[in-house]
This record gives sequence, C-alpha cells and structure tokens, in this order.
Amino acid sequence: MTKFTSPEQFADASKAGLEALLSQATTAFSRAERLAALNLNTSRAMLEDGALNTKAILAVKDPQELVKLQSSLAKPMVDKAVAYARSVYEIASEGQNELTQAFEAQIAEMNKAFSAALAQAEKSAPAGSEALFAAAKQSMATASNAYDTMSKAAKQAAEMTEANVAAATQATVKAVSGK
Repeated sequence: MTKFTSPEQFADASKAGLEALLSQATTAFSRAERLAALNLNTSRAMLEDGALNTKAILAVKDPQELVKLQSSLAKPMVDKAVAYARSVYEIASEGQNELTQAFEAQIAEMNKAFSAALAQAEKSAPAGSEALFAAAKQSMATASNAYDTMSKAAKQAAEMTEANVAAATQATVKAVSGK
C-alpha cells in the first residue's frame, strides 16, 4: 500500500486516478457512440436495400430471371455484412488496446511507486536487512518479467485472432462470389 507523507501526495494520487477513470469513461462513450452510429447506418442501409431488392424481385417475370437476380443480390449483402463485422471488430479492438495501454501505464506507475517506497524504506532499515530488500527487489523483477511475458503472449494471441478473422472473412467473400 502506498504511504502518503503529505496531503498533497494523496490529492495528486487521487487526481491521477480520477483523470484515468474519466479518460477511460470518455473513450468508452466514444466507442459506444461509434457503435451506435454504425448500427443505425447499417440498419438504414439494410432497410433501403431491402426495399429495392423487394421491388426488383416483384418486377421479375420468369423463374430464370429470379434465380439470376437472387445470385446477383447475394454478393453485395455478404460484402456489407463482412464490412459491418469488420467495423464492429475494429471498434472492439481499439477499445481493448486502449484498456491495455491504460492498464500497462497503471502497472508502470505502481511499480515506480513501489520501487520508490522500497528505496525509502531501505535507507532507514536496520543493518542486516539487506537480504530482505534484495528478495523484495527480486520478487518485483520476477513479477515484472512474468507480466511482460503474459502481455506478449496476449498480444500474439490477439494478432493471431485478427489474422484468423481476416482469413475467414476472405474465405466467406470468395465462397459467395464463387471465385
């Protein structure tokens, strides 16, 4: 736990925490607004396309023309669905990246504060406590390395997921377009 030696330190820490919270709330609202706008625009486009497609289907005179029309309508619908999914994924990925960056910044700040507190405590520690401080420093380094390893693994997993989503999207588009 962080020890505050003055009211100013407590106020500064509280202010920094509040600013971080407000920043995250602002970006979350921004992503929600983008997602809502995307959903409204997509719904509007689907309604307009549906009306146009219905008119086109009602104007068909023979079964062969209907089959031809249906196949010509399928690809644009799939393309739009893929574009929508891509946009949703992009918004979600940006949000995840922002949260990760904020978390990493907080971890770095906590490590800095812990190191400073440890150094301060070490200065006023009785003789013979060097081993205790060396163990604490080693534990902190081990935890930091473990976090770095997990963070790298999570980033690799996210990159692999993104590549898989892109491959699945391409496969879907190719399957629909018949290429």
